[in-house]
Amino acid sequence: MNDKIFEILQYERISSALADQAQTSLGKEAARALKPDTDLPSVQKLLQATHEAFHVDRLKGAPPFGGIVDIRPAVQRARIGGMLNPHELLGIATTLYGSRRLRRFIQTVHEEHPVELLDGLAELISEQKDLERFINSCIGESAEVMDSASPTLANIRRELRGGESRIREKLESMIRSSSVAKMLQDQLITIRGDRFVIPVKSEYRSHFGGIVHDQSSSGATMFIEPEAIVAMNNKLRETKLREIQEVEIILQKLTAAVGEQADLLAYDVDVLSQLDFIFAKGRLAHRMKATEPTMNDRGYLRIRKGRHPLIDAKAVVPLDVELGGDFSSIIVTGPNTGGKTVTLKTIGLLNMMAMSGLFVPADEGCELCVFDAIYADIGDEQSIEQSLSTFSSHMTNIIRILKEMTPKSLVLLDEVGAGTDPAEGSALAIAILEYIHQFDCRMVATTHYSELKAYAYERDGVINASMEFDVATLSPTYRLLVGVPGRSNAFAIAERLGLPGKILSFARGEVKEEDLRVENMISALEENRIGAEAEREEAERLRREMEELRTRHERELEKQEAQREARLEKAENEARDIIAKARKEADEVVSELRRLAMEEGASVKEHKLIAARRQLDEAEPAARAKKVKKPAGAKAAQKIGAGDEVILSNLGQRGHVIELDGKDALVQVGIMKMKVSLDSLERVQTAPVTAPKQKPVTAVKRTKDDSTRSELDLRGTNLEEALIETDRFLDEAFLSNMGQVYLIHGKGTGILRTGIQEHLRRHKLVKAYRLGNYGEGGNGVTVAELN
Repeated sequence: MNDKIFEILQYERISSALADQAQTSLGKEAARALKPDTDLPSVQKLLQATHEAFHVDRLKGAPPFGGIVDIRPAVQRARIGGMLNPHELLGIATTLYGSRRLRRFIQTVHEEHPVELLDGLAELISEQKDLERFINSCIGESAEVMDSASPTLANIRRELRGGESRIREKLESMIRSSSVAKMLQDQLITIRGDRFVIPVKSEYRSHFGGIVHDQSSSGATMFIEPEAIVAMNNKLRETKLREIQEVEIILQKLTAAVGEQADLLAYDVDVLSQLDFIFAKGRLAHRMKATEPTMNDRGYLRIRKGRHPLIDAKAVVPLDVELGGDFSSIIVTGPNTGGKTVTLKTIGLLNMMAMSGLFVPADEGCELCVFDAIYADIGDEQSIEQSLSTFSSHMTNIIRILKEMTPKSLVLLDEVGAGTDPAEGSALAIAILEYIHQFDCRMVATTHYSELKAYAYERDGVINASMEFDVATLSPTYRLLVGVPGRSNAFAIAERLGLPGKILSFARGEVKEEDLRVENMISALEENRIGAEAEREEAERLRREMEELRTRHERELEKQEAQREARLEKAENEARDIIAKARKEADEVVSELRRLAMEEGASVKEHKLIAARRQLDEAEPAARAKKVKKPAGAKAAQKIGAGDEVILSNLGQRGHVIELDGKDALVQVGIMKMKVSLDSLERVQTAPVTAPKQKPVTAVKRTKDDSTRSELDLRGTNLEEALIETDRFLDEAFLSNMGQVYLIHGKGTGILRTGIQEHLRRHKLVKAYRLGNYGEGGNGVTVAELN
C-alpha cells in the first residue's frame, strides 16, 4: 500500500493514539509501526485478538505490565560478549518478573473467560526464574552490586569500610587540634580523587607536609592530603581497585548467564510487545466506543453510524453507507463545506483501521472489506500544502492510481476533474470514472459537475449520492444521502440572503430548461425522501412499542403460568392430605367392621375389605405429568358421554363422567368430583359403568372432624380454578357432616360471585345458598347450606 494514503487519511494519528494506550515502550513502538494487513485470515485473527483484549480489559481491568522494559539492546550486547552494567541487569530481572506476572494474569482470566489467542501468546513466555533469582541475588533495587554477590566482595567491602573509618578517625583528631584548626578554612573532611583531604588556608601550605590535590577557585583554600594518611589512602585505593575487579567478575558472570538465554529473552520481548500492543488496541476501542466489524474479501462495505475517529464525538455526524452490493461506485455531489471530503476520509480510514485489527467507531453490524490497496486523491482546502496543488498535480496522482489499482482496490477521488475548464473537466471526470468502474474497483468520488449526476443514472452499478443541505438554515447537515443526487441551492441561498427578485428571475432565465427539469426532479425526490424517512421513523417507533408490549405480554403469561402451576401443586398436596386423612379413617372403619363381624357374625368378606382399601389407595392423585401436545383434532374424533371412563390429561388421573354440561363435564375421581373441560379428557372405554348390585352393608356414620374448615377463600383465583376448589371443599364439608359453609369470593366485578352461585344452584350437595349477612361479609361471601 502506497505510503501517500497514510498521509492523506491521517492514519499516523490513529497509530499515535494507539501508542498512547500502550503501557510499555515495546507496545508503543509496535503501535507506531502499525500498518494494514491485506490477508483476510490474518485480519480476522488480529480482530479476534483485539476482541479478547477488549473483554479482558472490561471484565478484569488493565493487565499488569509493570517492570517490563525494552531489554533488547542489553540482550544483544550479552550475546556478543559485552559486559552489562547493573542497571541493564536489573531491567532484565524486572522484565522477567513482569512477564511471569502477566502470564499468570492471562492464564487466570482464560480459566474464567476463554481467551484462546491471548492465552496462546502467554504460553510462549519463558519463565526463567533461575536467571531472575541469580540477578536479584547480586543486584539491589537501586541497581548496585550487593555485598552478598560473592564472599570475596563482602570481605573487600568490609576492609574498605574499616580503612575509611581509620582514616576519618585520624583526620578528625588532627582537625580538632588547636594548632591545626587555625590553619584550616573549615573543620571538615572531604574527598578529592577518591582520597581523603582537609581544606587548608593557602598561607599555611608550607606548614603541612603531604600532597595537594585541589584548590578553590579563589586560591584561598588548598585541599591537602596530610602525610600521616598518605599510606592509609594508598592502601584504601588498592582495596577499591580490588573491589572494582571483583564487581567486574560478578557482572561478567551475570552477563554470561544472560547471554546463554539471549534467544529466549529476545523471543519473550517480542511476545510482550505483541501483548501490550493487543491490549492497547482493546483500550483504544473502549476510548473510541468502537465495535468489532465483520470482514470480507469480496469488496463489500456496510458502515452503520460510522464516525470519523479524529473528529469530536459530540460534533461528528454519523455516516451510513453501503458499497459493493447493488452498486460498486458512488458519485457524491453537493455544496462546498457539506462534508464530502470527510465522508471520503471516513470510509477510507475506517476500512484501514479494520484491516489493521482495530475496532471501528460505528454501530454493531458494520462490515468492511480487506482490499489489496486503498488509493485516494483528496484535496484539503484547509491545508497549505494542498492549497498549492494544481490540476497537473491532481492528474499526476490519478494517473499513478490508474496504473497501480486492481479489481480488489478501493479508490477515493475528491472533486475529480476540478481545476480546469468545466466542460473539459466534466468530460474528463466521466471518462476517468467510467474507466475505474469498468475495471471493477470499488470507488467513491465527489464532484461539483451536474453532468456526473446523469452519468450515475445511466450506468448500472453506479449510484448518485449527496450531502444534505438545510435551505431553511442555509447550512449543511453533513448527512450522506445515498440514491439522491445533490441539487444546486444557489438560487435558494441568494433569495434567503436578500438578492433582488429581478436579478434572480433573470438568472433563472439563463438556466437551460433541461437543467431546470433535473433540479425540479431532484427537489421532488428530496421531498419524497424526507416524507419517507419520517414515515420510516414513525414505523420504527411503533415497532419498538409493539416489541415492548409483546415482551411485557410474554412475561405476564410466564408469570400467570407459574402461578397456575403453583396453585395446581398446592391443590395436589391438599388432595393427598385429604386422601391420607380419609385412608386413616377408612382403616379405622374397616377395623371396626372386622371387629363387629367377629362379634356379631356379620357376613363381611375379607377380600371385599381389601378391594375397598385398594380402591381408596388408587384414588390418591399422582404427581402431574407434563403436558404433551397432541395432534390437532385428535380429541375431536372422540365422543365422551355420561358413564365413560376417562383420563384427565392435565392431572394424569382416571375417573368416570357423571354428567355433561355443554363443553364441560362433571367427573368423579376417587371420592372427589370436579368440573373440567371436555378438551382435557381422553376416553378410555365407551361402555357405561353399571351400578354395582346393592348389598346390605353395615352403615357407618362419620362424625364431624373439628379440624375441617368451614370457609373457603377464593379471592385471587379465576373462575375455573375457583369451581374446582369449591367442589373439593363441598365434598370435604359433606363428609364432615357440616350443615353450612362460607365461600369467600370478594366483591370485585361480580364475575366470580355469579359463577360460584350458578354452580351452587346445580350442585347435588347444596340445598340452598344466600349472600352473607351483616357481620358475615355481605356481598363478598356466599353462604351454602348442605343436604
